[in-house]
Amino acid sequence: KGGITMEILKKSLFKHMEIEKTLQTQVGEILEEIRFNKDIGVKKYNLLFDKNPRENFRVTRDEIVKAYKQVDVKFIEDLKIAAKNIEEFAKAQKNSFNNEFEKDIYPGVTLGQKHIPIESALAYVPGGSYPLFSTALMLIIPAKIAGVKRICACSPAMKDSEYINPKTLVAMDIAGADEIYAVGGVQAIGAFAYGTDSIKPVDIIVGPGNKYVTEAKRQCYGKVGIDFVAGPSEVLIIADESANPSYIAADVLAQCEHDYNARGILITTDKTLAKEVNKKVNEILVDLPTKDIASLSWNNNGEIILVDNLQEAVKLSNKYAPEHLELNVKNTDEIIDKLTNYGSLFIGQYSAEVFGDYVSGTNHTLPTLRASRYTGGVWVGTFIKTCTTQRLSKGAVDLLAPVAYDLAMDEGLYAHANAAKVRMNQENGGVNE
Repeated sequence: KGGITMEILKKSLFKHMEIEKTLQTQVGEILEEIRFNKDIGVKKYNLLFDKNPRENFRVTRDEIVKAYKQVDVKFIEDLKIAAKNIEEFAKAQKNSFNNEFEKDIYPGVTLGQKHIPIESALAYVPGGSYPLFSTALMLIIPAKIAGVKRICACSPAMKDSEYINPKTLVAMDIAGADEIYAVGGVQAIGAFAYGTDSIKPVDIIVGPGNKYVTEAKRQCYGKVGIDFVAGPSEVLIIADESANPSYIAADVLAQCEHDYNARGILITTDKTLAKEVNKKVNEILVDLPTKDIASLSWNNNGEIILVDNLQEAVKLSNKYAPEHLELNVKNTDEIIDKLTNYGSLFIGQYSAEVFGDYVSGTNHTLPTLRASRYTGGVWVGTFIKTCTTQRLSKGAVDLLAPVAYDLAMDEGLYAHANAAKVRMNQENGGVNE
């Protein structure tokens, strides 16, 4: 692997699956029906996939109030702590956009940039095996802080019902969603991309989902913006002899219980630690309530790799480009700056990924399947467009119009050349220079 010396102590069967043609076709057909039949199509697939008979997709205030009564007070308090931390971090990120400027870069040419919030967004919050209410906070709060005017949220109704899980609904409300809809799956992505009779389309769709939702986002990209195309969740841990094997075993299994395709990877310089982690994983699995999923995921996709030194670990980690990257080493400063590909970095043995998933304040909607080579996760900037401005004086035109004219002629774009030519050696006809 690119000159890296390593020994694989536990091998993974994980394969980067190509998009199945049948999946593409199925999703395309559903999207086409939503596009043309609108609400009728959404109702059809809500009923077919979720047994959701709902007529009006939008959740009422009465339903939200009822949801608060269905969850305990401690849950609401916990959610508010998490929401506050996510909000504070999002505000700090927003401050990094305080750099609008105009700059004279050539005589009479003033260029600049402005940061403009996207006008409308959908936060897609998965239902499925677990009610991922934490994702509602992670998607809605940054959009709110960014200044998005219309923030919609949606989630599939609980099976055989027309209601969103009350915990998810409460989280959506605490996060500050303007509109909430009991719609999920491909039909939700299609509805918010194309618009229906009762659902106005949005400008960007963010959030994770199963392979059908992910493929729907991929197919709708262009008609609507998306965060990224996400795959199975993953954690990679770099550890040396100082690491705590119990912590590492706990963290890889926390990842593995997501689904059968999740990945837990350990890269270590210490063989004794590697063996101990493997032993601890198997001990935890005995009594783990989610062991059916976690054990299959670990057995099929888990990896333990022994390398000669931390420099080798860094090279290998950068190749993997993991979603979550944990550093369990004596001297983290020695390698941090050399790590370039990850969705989110967890520094030191106490910085477990679980805290990022729920309460520390960073976002847990992160790139997977090596996408961290070219993008970070969802953040305030996901909902902000950085747009350029320019203003030219008559003097600048006198200097640059001949250059623009010549370059346009060289490209054979004669109307472009003419647009420069008509301004050459002309008196200024306007008041703004």
